[in-house]
Amino acid sequence: MQRETAVSDKSSQTRKRILAEAGRALFTRGPLEPSVSEMMAAAGLTVGGFYAHFDSKEALMVEAFGELLRERRQSMKQLDSTLAPLDRRTLAAAFYLSRRHRDSTDRGCPLPGSVGEVARNAEPYQHLLAEHLELLAADLAVSPEDGDKALADIALMVGGLALARALGAGELSDRILRAARMAVI
Repeated sequence: MQRETAVSDKSSQTRKRILAEAGRALFTRGPLEPSVSEMMAAAGLTVGGFYAHFDSKEALMVEAFGELLRERRQSMKQLDSTLAPLDRRTLAAAFYLSRRHRDSTDRGCPLPGSVGEVARNAEPYQHLLAEHLELLAADLAVSPEDGDKALADIALMVGGLALARALGAGELSDRILRAARMAVI
């Protein structure tokens, strides 16, 4: 029994390592470009072991995309819950539209770099994205009637961050971040 548990734990840890590398690759290059071999090598594993954990590259990338979105929602939920809802949304925008988030090279919101591929590759990415946006809007809404305003602010934040990242660090990029922050709320 202990041996089975140890094997199961090792398999679970290996799967987590593969997912972590897939998440990094997805964040920097989107869901389609990274190859299985490079993600497995980054995880310190051989390609031969891949299929013991995932049915396909798409299954891996979909799960990694879902994990990244869950992580982003969790980080937003960790904002000070004692703040009024409007203040929490303002704080979320300040973090999301920051230089630090723009310049992050391995973590952060995957949406600015992957929404184009999500649109072209539809299911199941669109389903995960829709679920994420609905949950995030509900978390950031000031009231139940505020859901559409929260969605608009999310769209503004993702678009602003996408433009700022595309421009890289610089004056115009900083101005876009500031302008988008000021427009939220």
